[in-house]
Amino acid sequence: MPYTTADARQQLLDTLAQAADQLGTAVASLSEAYETLDESTAERLEQGLFRPVQAAYGRAKRTHAEFAERHELPARPFTPAVPGAPSRGARGFIDDAVQAVTAADATLATLQDSMLPVEVGDPELRSGLEEVRMRLGSVSGNARELVRTLGR
Repeated sequence: MPYTTADARQQLLDTLAQAADQLGTAVASLSEAYETLDESTAERLEQGLFRPVQAAYGRAKRTHAEFAERHELPARPFTPAVPGAPSRGARGFIDDAVQAVTAADATLATLQDSMLPVEVGDPELRSGLEEVRMRLGSVSGNARELVRTLGR
């Protein structure tokens, strides 16, 4: 069965949506972690984790919507993710967020490595993917540093 440009574009859109969903899960987990922390630690979480993940999530959703519009494909709405149980505590929520960020980054890296974004010839999409991944670059290190100091 021949592989068409339309199939490739739909695959790109679906993979980008998967990564955006993973980032939505991270945002929800970080929001819950924020609520369990003291003011100073919550500020560090917001600065080092929440803001970059939220910005990456917003960029992923925007890249998805713009790509769908440019190629007349159906965009899908993104619904807020439901965080885990409150008994997980801040450390558990942060761990969940890091796992979701790692999964999203791996999803996008695999997509970029597939050369599919190049094959369909969409520079805006490639730029969006690169920006999302760039925003996620420091999240794991920032999370390790924050978790290391929790409870001190």
